[in-house]
Amino acid sequence: MVIKMSEVLTFATMLMPLVVALVEVIKKVTLLETRYMPAVALVTGVVVGIAASPFTEFALPERTWAGALAGLGAMGLFDLGKKMRRMKRS
Repeated sequence: MVIKMSEVLTFATMLMPLVVALVEVIKKVTLLETRYMPAVALVTGVVVGIAASPFTEFALPERTWAGALAGLGAMGLFDLGKKMRRMKRS
């Protein structure tokens, strides 16, 4: 089965809200410093991508890549949210 990169990116986009939510839960429950959140987001994305096997026909490498991309996207959303909060305060 040939998988197109656009399909992997679509799957990563679908995983991203879940990764963002899980990272927020991890941030609230643990006492980790915020500087570790990008790594947490990346690892969480990979784990979610791997765990998504019942929901997709992608092989393990494609799910792992999609999860990593979702984690990287979650980091971007996290940073964007921080910047928006700072702009509101100004």
